[in-house]
Parts: sequence; C-alpha cells; structure tokens
Amino acid sequence: MKKIMALMLMLVMSLSVFLVGCSSEGDKKADSKQSTESNKKIKVGFIYVGPVGDEGYTYSHDQGRKYLEEKLKVTTIFKESVKEDTAEVQKVIENMVDEGCNVIVGTSFGFMDGMAKSAKEHPDVKFLHCSGYMSDENMSNYFGRMYQARYLSGIVAGMKTKSNTIGFVGAHEIPEVVRAVNAFTLGVRSVNPKAVVKVKWTNTWYDPAKEKEAAKALLDEGADVIAQHQDTAGPQQAAEEKAAFSIGYNTNMEKKAPKAYMTSAVWNWGPYYVKQVQAVMDGTWKSESYWGGLQDGIIDLAPLTKNAPQGAEEKIKKAKEDIISGKNKIFVGPIKDNKGQEKVAKDKVMTDEELLKFNWFVEGVQNGGK
Repeated sequence: MKKIMALMLMLVMSLSVFLVGCSSEGDKKADSKQSTESNKKIKVGFIYVGPVGDEGYTYSHDQGRKYLEEKLKVTTIFKESVKEDTAEVQKVIENMVDEGCNVIVGTSFGFMDGMAKSAKEHPDVKFLHCSGYMSDENMSNYFGRMYQARYLSGIVAGMKTKSNTIGFVGAHEIPEVVRAVNAFTLGVRSVNPKAVVKVKWTNTWYDPAKEKEAAKALLDEGADVIAQHQDTAGPQQAAEEKAAFSIGYNTNMEKKAPKAYMTSAVWNWGPYYVKQVQAVMDGTWKSESYWGGLQDGIIDLAPLTKNAPQGAEEKIKKAKEDIISGKNKIFVGPIKDNKGQEKVAKDKVMTDEELLKFNWFVEGVQNGGK
C-alpha cells in the first residue's frame, strides 16, 4: 500500500512540474508576443529640416532614427526638407498621424510653433521637439549642451591658428548659435588670448553653396582655420581648397575635407530616442525639458586627426574631464562682451535660463554679419 501511495505521489509531483513548466513557457511566449505587439503599436514620425544626405545635422538625426529602429524594433517614417513654416509643419504632422504615428519628433527650432499647435490637437500623440523651449503635457523639448564640445573644439582651433584669425560660419543669429560661437571663442582664448573669431551669417541652416561662400570670404579676410554651425560640409571644403584647416559640426566630416579637417563637435541622438520611446511603450513617459551634456554622451568631440596641433590631445582630455566633473563650467565670470563691458561678474556662473537667451557676444568675437 505504501508503495502504491509513493508512486501516486511521484506521479502528482511530476505532473505539477510539467504543468508549471508549460505554464512558465506559455507565459514567456505570451510576454514575448505582448512585447512584440506593443512594439508594433508604436510608430514614430521624424520631421527633418534638411535632406538625410546632408552628412551633417539631419544626417545625425537620421542615424539616431535608425538606431531606434534597431534597438526597439519599432516602425519609423520620416519627411525630409520640411520648411520652417507653422502651416507646413502641421500639414506634415497630420499626414503622419493619419499614417498611424503616435510619437512625432521635430528636429529643428523653426518647427516649434507648428508642433505646439498640433500637440494640443492630438493629446494622445507624444511630441519631441529639438532645440526649442515650449512644452505641454504631451510635448517635450530636448537638446544637448553642445557648447561643451564647442569649447573643446575651440582649444584645437586656438592652438592651430598662425594668423590668430579664426573664421566661423553661422546659420542664424539666435541663442543656440550665439552660444556656440561664444563657447568656441572661450575655448580658443583659453589657449590663445590673442586670437579672434570672425563670424559670418548665412541666414539658412542648409545651403551648401552659401555656406561655402561665407567660409571663402572669411579665408579672404585672413582666417586660417574655419569652424561652423551649419548643416553641411561646405565650409570644410572651402578650407581645404585654400590649404587652411577646419573644424566640423554635427558629424565626423573628415571624408569631405581630409586635408583640412581636424575634428568636429558631434551629436549622438540614438540613445535619447531609445529612452523616450521605451518610456512611451512602458507607459512611463512624462513631458520634460532635456539638456544633456558630455556625461550623457548625447554630444562629444570627434577624434582628432593628424591635422590637429601637437599637444591638443592632452589639452582636450584634461578640459573634457574638468567639464564633466563640473570644475570647468565654461560660462563663469569674469566675462566681458565684445565691446569691453563686463557681462558676468567674477566667479558667477551663467544660469541655464541666461544661456538659453544668449544675445550678446563674448570678448574676441568679431560679428561680421552676412
């Protein structure tokens, strides 16, 4: 009798293990299927101000889009070369919503008003706007502290110049670009107090010919290093044609001007997009104003090439460490403007609000207009 009872007990235990195993396996398959279904429900639309082939700003965002697809297996679409016009932006958004997009990413400052209006009209859609300042319950703004990488690139330019005149091709005279020029100039003058940074504006984000012409004009005025806040490698090519040197922006532009290019202040958007979309999928997404820096990896300085000055690698390494640790906050007084007036008192650190509203140039900047 005892043997029969033991056999029955063993059968019951075996059956339990089998059922638990099947249940566990079934749960895993269900979870996997649910995760896949969740991914299928997410569709992300990207709105670009330029073509994906610009090898600069728009290209960097598109690399981030591809990274998002790879990591989260979600569907994405994009519309390139969209005008910075409120009505046009809203039209593109409507089309994307009609195509099933429940996350919309706008990558240019001029898209802000259109996105803000559409966000109110589509409360169930999440909006991410790059470089702006407006937000809502379903709309975040995001950018990176590119001024940190700009400062580092300025060190390279300041060490390289022989004429002590560095040219800077700027897109629009707005706080984002003014901040870039100023950080770059502070980096230049941290190693070369005699150097000046001449700026010419193109009043466009994307126009390879116009960008190149502005760089040529700066070279004709004595610049032997060219930097830029523009979307293409036009300024890099202008520098190479004049046997000068250059610092790129957005991406590593070495292939476009190998004899001139020294480094670039670069973007890495992918991890941010993954984090945001994952939060949407998890139901934990919240509107925010994000401004990440070197420590987050959203911005960086591209590797220096053989064209960079001797000793720059060590200088950059130390400066980068100091920025990440907080020892070097870059915009800390005393800082004078380019008219000689003290704008930031000794030891005072400019606030984020002040940086986001930057409308004056630091000492060493020569604003040459168009």
